[in-house]
Amino acid sequence: MAGITNAEFAMKLIPYGFDTVTIGGYNLDAPSIEACAKIIERGRKEFNYPQDKVIGQIEHETKTIKENFKVCVSANLRSTAPGPVIEASRIRDLDIVEINCHCRQEELTQVGCGQAMLLRDDLEDYIREVVKNADSMVSLKMRANVEGVDNLEIAKIAEDAKVDYLHVDAMKKGVFDADFDLIRQLADETNLFIIGNNSVNSREQAQKMLDSGAKGFSIARAAIKGKLDFDISDL
Repeated sequence: MAGITNAEFAMKLIPYGFDTVTIGGYNLDAPSIEACAKIIERGRKEFNYPQDKVIGQIEHETKTIKENFKVCVSANLRSTAPGPVIEASRIRDLDIVEINCHCRQEELTQVGCGQAMLLRDDLEDYIREVVKNADSMVSLKMRANVEGVDNLEIAKIAEDAKVDYLHVDAMKKGVFDADFDLIRQLADETNLFIIGNNSVNSREQAQKMLDSGAKGFSIARAAIKGKLDFDISDL
């Protein structure tokens, strides 16, 4: 949830049982920063820092969390090129850099970021370069069921590139629940550590995500108020 998930927000939620928190999304290069400025102009809440300040901001947010909690910290990152993501991986307290192949705002997709990454011919090269050169673990967050995209093919690319995590927003047009069949397929046909996302708004939904083959789950909208109505610590 860009513009919301910073250290302050994350630290309100960690006590509910989270062992990893993701901050961001953050825009790292000129095209993504310019695109985000346009999104803000139309009233959407976003994080947007100057290119020479954003790494320092991520470092500050990460350090704040680490000083207060023993959790893994991930940063969701947007960049048209892999170099800035690799640079972010050098942040001392940052455990995971997450390549954003997820956001669907038109301003970002027009510059080849967000879910448009899934349609790029150089996606595999991009991921491999990050994995090869990163000083942290690497996650790929993908939006599922994007038109023209083969979900399993993307998962195989991620697996071959040796990402540490595949974070799947298992949304499906016209379905008002997570695409659990897709999670099951990806779990059955790859050896990836899959983090399932979408419609996890109760312990029952979280358990269903795990029962579908995900090795972890993430919670977004159900936490938007900075609290949960349920505890996940014993799942």
